[in-house]
Amino acid sequence: MSLKNQSSMSEFLLLGLPIRPEQQGVFFALFLGMYLTTVLGNLLIILLIRLDSCLHTPMYFFLSHLAFSDISLSSVTVPKTLMNMQTQQQSIPYVGCISQVYFFLFFGCLDTLLLTVMAYDRYLAVCHPLHYTTIMEDRLCIILVAGSWLFSCVQALLHTLLVDQLSFCAGTIIPHFFCDLAVVLKSSCSDTSLNELLILTEGGFVFTLPLSGILASYIRMAGIILKVPSFKRISKALSTCGSHLFVVFLYYGTIAGVYFFPSSGNSKNKNIIASVMYMVVTPMLNPFIYSLRNKDMKHALQKIFRAKDSPLV
Repeated sequence: MSLKNQSSMSEFLLLGLPIRPEQQGVFFALFLGMYLTTVLGNLLIILLIRLDSCLHTPMYFFLSHLAFSDISLSSVTVPKTLMNMQTQQQSIPYVGCISQVYFFLFFGCLDTLLLTVMAYDRYLAVCHPLHYTTIMEDRLCIILVAGSWLFSCVQALLHTLLVDQLSFCAGTIIPHFFCDLAVVLKSSCSDTSLNELLILTEGGFVFTLPLSGILASYIRMAGIILKVPSFKRISKALSTCGSHLFVVFLYYGTIAGVYFFPSSGNSKNKNIIASVMYMVVTPMLNPFIYSLRNKDMKHALQKIFRAKDSPLV
């Protein structure tokens, strides 16, 4: 095969999901339903937080950004996957593939950092309740969120610029349903040692440091609660942190399954399934397991419906 660089390569071929042609209609409806649920559920969260002044707290401020990030993370891949299913055209332009790499890294990193910030917020609320409002003031909240956005932008741009310097063989096939960075590197005809070194160092830093911070926060919270154990304190802590902890394990568990304990050979389909879990399923479940089961969110939703049904005076 002839070698082409980024300036002459026009498109790649995405193999898509490992499903039979006769199952395309079923999976199209399934993915469309999950995507619409993700968008509508997370938009509802953002709307409720925006409209209800009782939700203008640090936790819900962070949650609104997480909801937006989840919508964006799914939108990076799902619409293109749905279009490929519908048109039976598996090609993706080179620019579109590079854009997918960038925005996938950007919103994936942003999700990770926001989950870490939310763990820190819960740690302060549980371990330092008397000083919580003093520490977690508006200025600090804005700095934490802005820092998460800025760092995510920089690290995604760094990886993307290095990918853009690679060469690819004509007719390059991407054995995935989107342009995942690791898969794109394996499809390159160039030396990718620098890219792999950056993934190993900076990528490992982005994965392990936030996870360590989250686990340290919860270990510290557990230690504080168990010093004077009571059913009421444990129940309150679980209601406050349980959903967030579940999302963390679901998100990090699927990422670890894909990038740290990858399958090989004929088991590569398992990696694609794990990718679907954190790219599609987790953002869809977040409104249910983290927000819409929350009493404050339910109360805000009820207030909106009551205001809508009440007659105008």
